[in-house]
Parts: sequence; structure tokens; C-alpha cells
Amino acid sequence: MTSISTTTAGPRKARPLVLQMQMSLDGFVGGPKSEIDWIFKTIDNPTTAWIVESVSEAGLHVMGSRTFKDMAAWWPTSREPFAPPMNNIPKAVFTRGDIERARATQALADATRARGDGAEAPSPAVLESWANPLVLHDIERDIARLKQEDGKMILAHGGAGFAQALAASGLIDEYRLVVHPVALGAGLPLFSGLAKPLDLKLVNATTFPNGVIAKTYRPA
Repeated sequence: MTSISTTTAGPRKARPLVLQMQMSLDGFVGGPKSEIDWIFKTIDNPTTAWIVESVSEAGLHVMGSRTFKDMAAWWPTSREPFAPPMNNIPKAVFTRGDIERARATQALADATRARGDGAEAPSPAVLESWANPLVLHDIERDIARLKQEDGKMILAHGGAGFAQALAASGLIDEYRLVVHPVALGAGLPLFSGLAKPLDLKLVNATTFPNGVIAKTYRPA
């Protein structure tokens, strides 16, 4: 793989908000029905290593409620390389209501029993991390508050609606877009909620043998 850095980093906030998303060549983060199967066609070991390293830099994961539910049902018993940083780093979830904590805990137990690959039960710390995340409601207010706290970067995950809302808020300090060599033609775009054009500067691009390019952008 090759890595190209186009500029040196300027002044950064003490705790930046980073959005990391998988994206098609034509700018979609999911198919028309939220399909993401196209991602796995070009994922390889070097790409996975880059993503794992990026995820491991986080001090806090933030995500929407649907993504949180999906992740909570998978990562605690997963043996994939992404599992340790997803399980061990604190989580925050944005929702209009509240997280049903008892249901989340039960979902983890069900997931453990349902896995047929010898998965071990999650540790109490991992269980607590997923069953009792920080629950937030107001994107602009709560993200602004979190960014003022000490700590490592805040890493935001999808789904598409949550990512669109973050992009529209103007609070994202860095975009890490893993672009796959596929055009979907239709789907869920990342930047559809912008009120005006968003000027970005490319600060790093890493190309992998499989044709995937990890691009890092910051506001211009």
C-alpha cells in the first residue's frame, strides 16, 4: 500500500470529532435499502489493519441508536480484529428516547448463546460498556460539550442518518473516508443534509492493493 500526506496538520481542538465511514466511489455509505455487502468484497488484511488502528485511537465512540443496537448484538462476542477497540473504549449513543438497558443486556446474552463459533461470554466490563452507554439527545449541544472534555478523539460511526446530521452540524473536525472501488448508482449519501457547500482539504491518502483508498479530510 502507499500513503500520501499532502499537508501538515494545523491547530487542532483538544478533543476532535472524527467521522469514519465506508463509502462507494459515487459517494454512498449504504445501498438504497442500507445494504453494505459491497464493503466486504474488497476488505483485505491491510485495509482491516488501517481501520483497526484508526478505531483504536478513539477515546469515545459515538453513534446513532440503530447502529448501537446492531453493534451491541455483535461486538461483545466477536473474535474479529475490530472487537477489542470497539468493546474496550467507552460508548455514547444519540437517541430521541432512552436506551432500554435491560433489553440491551438480554440481547448480549442471547447473542452469546446464538453464536456457533465458540464465542466466549463477554466480560462484566464489556457487558457494562454496551448495556450502559452514555445516552445523549442533542447533537450540537452534546457534541460541543464532549469536545471540551479532556481525552482522545471522539470517533463517530453511522448509520447514514446520524452521519448526515453530524456533517450538517459543522462540528466534524476530520473525515476518515474508506472509499471502495465500487459504484452503487443509488443509495444513502453522506452529505445530503448540507445547507451549503462544505470545503475540505485532503491531508492524507492511503492506497491499498485491493483498490480501496483511505482518505482523510479536514475543513478547509
